[in-house]
Amino acid sequence: MVIIKENPRVVVAGLIKNKNKILLCRSSKWSDLWVVPGGGIEYGETIEEAIKREIKEETGLDVEFEKILFVQELIEPKDYCKKKHLISLECICSTRNDTVTLDNKELQDYKWVTPEQGLKMETDPYTHEFIEKYLEDM
Repeated sequence: MVIIKENPRVVVAGLIKNKNKILLCRSSKWSDLWVVPGGGIEYGETIEEAIKREIKEETGLDVEFEKILFVQELIEPKDYCKKKHLISLECICSTRNDTVTLDNKELQDYKWVTPEQGLKMETDPYTHEFIEKYLEDM
C-alpha cells in the first residue's frame, strides 16, 4: 500500500453565467472533458480573489463573484491527470462579456451553452453535479 503524504488542496471552480448561458471549457487535465474554469487558492488570497484570478488567467474574462453554491470533495478523481485530493468551492460568477481568450494551457476549447445543454455534454461528474445544483438553485 502506497501512502501519499500530501494534504488536500483547496480550489475554486467557477460556473460563469451570461444571460441564460453558462461557460463550459474542454480541459486536457480532465481527459478532454468539459469543465468549468478554476484552480488553487494561493496563500493570503480570498475565495473571491482566487476565482476572479483563475477565471481571468484561463479565459480572459472579468467576472463578478456572486456566491459559493456548495462544496465538493474530489479524492483522486478518475478523470483528472494527477492523483490529488481536492476540496472544491463551487462558485457562481457572472459576466457581461462573452468574448473568451483561452490560455491554451489549462483549457483548449469553450462553448456558451444553456445549463440544460451542459447536462447533455461530456463533462466530468463534478461539473455535471455543479450544473444540476445550479439549476436547482435558480
